[in-house]
Amino acid sequence: MHYKRYRGVFLQKCNRCNASFHWGQIYKSFWWSYKPIKCKECGTVHKIRISGRFIFVSLTILPMLIFGYFFSPFNNSFLTLGAAICILIIGSIFALFFVRYKES
Repeated sequence: MHYKRYRGVFLQKCNRCNASFHWGQIYKSFWWSYKPIKCKECGTVHKIRISGRFIFVSLTILPMLIFGYFFSPFNNSFLTLGAAICILIIGSIFALFFVRYKES
């Protein structure tokens, strides 16, 4: 598997032509129901792996829910919701570097 070095961390590359995926492509794929990524160079379609879906959920939704239900230090619902959304966004950024796609 090929990866792009991005400030010390690796993003995935196309398996066929070795072109780099942009972080925006991967990030949009997460939020549009795991939409496949199409390589801009060769047109190869890459789909998210099942393990990638579990990784995404475990880095975003689970921490947000655990914080909101069990560990929230706030008595205010709006502060709890705001903190949970921040956790969701931070987790989705970390997921960019752990979720992998396969050629379909």
